[in-house]
This record gives sequence, C-alpha cells and structure tokens, in this order.
Amino acid sequence: MALLWGASRRLVMVAVGYGVLWLAGLLWFATPPAIDSLATPTDAIVVLTGGSLRLQSGLELLRDGKGRVLFISGVNQDVDLDDVLRVSGNAPDWTLCCVILGHEAENTLGNARETARWIRSQGFRSLRLVTAWYHMPRSRLEFSRVMPEIDIVAHPVFPDQVKRQHWWAWRGTAALLVSEYDKYLAALVRPVVEWLLPEGEGRASPKEEPTEAEMRR
Repeated sequence: MALLWGASRRLVMVAVGYGVLWLAGLLWFATPPAIDSLATPTDAIVVLTGGSLRLQSGLELLRDGKGRVLFISGVNQDVDLDDVLRVSGNAPDWTLCCVILGHEAENTLGNARETARWIRSQGFRSLRLVTAWYHMPRSRLEFSRVMPEIDIVAHPVFPDQVKRQHWWAWRGTAALLVSEYDKYLAALVRPVVEWLLPEGEGRASPKEEPTEAEMRR
C-alpha cells in the first residue's frame, strides 16, 4: 500500500511539474514579439496566408523596397493574383510584376517547403517573413529547419481581433494562443517523433490554422 501511495505521489508531482512548465511556456509564447528593426532589404518578402493584414503589410514592405519580390504562400487553388490584390484594397498596378502566388501549401510546414523550393529556384539568400505574431514562433521554426542557409527576418503583424492585453480574459484569443502554443510544442518534438515512428506515421496534418475572424469574441 505504501509503495502504491509513493508511486502515485511521484506521478502527481511529475504531472504538476509538467503543468508548471507548460504554463510558464504559454506565458512566454503569449508575449507579443517586437518587429525586427533590421532595415537592410532582403531578397524576398514572404507572406503566409491567413489574414488581410498580412498581405497589406507585405505590399507595404514591397513598396518600401524591403524586398525585390513578394511571395504569397498557401493561396487557394481557385484564387488568382487579381483576387488577392482585390482583397488587399486594390493594390497599384506596379505590384503585378512583383507578386508571386504559391498554391501548394496547406499548413505551416507546407508553407516552409513551398517557400524553400521557390527561394532556391530564384537563387535568393534572404527573406522577410510576414505572418501573425502568434504564428511567428512556429513559422520561424519550420522555415529555419527547411532552409537553414537562408537568412530569415521576422516581421510579425498584430491583428486587432487577437487581444494582446489581458488575453486570458478573451475566450477566442485564449483558445487561439493555447492552440498555437500546443502546435509549436508539437513542431518542436516532431523530428523526434518521426524518427521513432515508422515511415508515413506521425506526419503534420493539413489546414491547421484558424482564421482571425474567429477571434471576435
């Protein structure tokens, strides 16, 4: 009986320890990052689909000369350049020459792989990555793994729907941050899981990022 009690007590202590570590990590994750102040232009600007603010920011960076070309990863197969620019608020005609759409990616890892193929095909060595701030940690992780030789400059955007102050009091924001944090942790350990599991198991699932419109609560 004493042995069983001791084992149960140790199990509870381990669970509490993991819970404290998880919560501490969540608090770190939920702290919005600063925009990288590096003023030097990169070869390309890469926008990950998921909100109009990302596209608008990418176009502004392109206009300001922060990159030679804008690559938008994860665009729906049925959407063309005119559709994308219309969503951005009728971007000027000069953007037609400098915006490229990627239609293959369905999740963040797919974004990284799709972008890596395009970046290497162009002979580029650097990119400025544009996505929501809560999505940036996982995006940078996946991008750095797939193309370690490429310099990546983070440019997070901050949608109003995702509350940064007292985020835990907003149900939609809290659910989003917890979900994104868990996905970030899963991305961290995925190489180990894939090494342990047989080929074809434990792979990333597609279409995992919610829309920002869901955060209006």
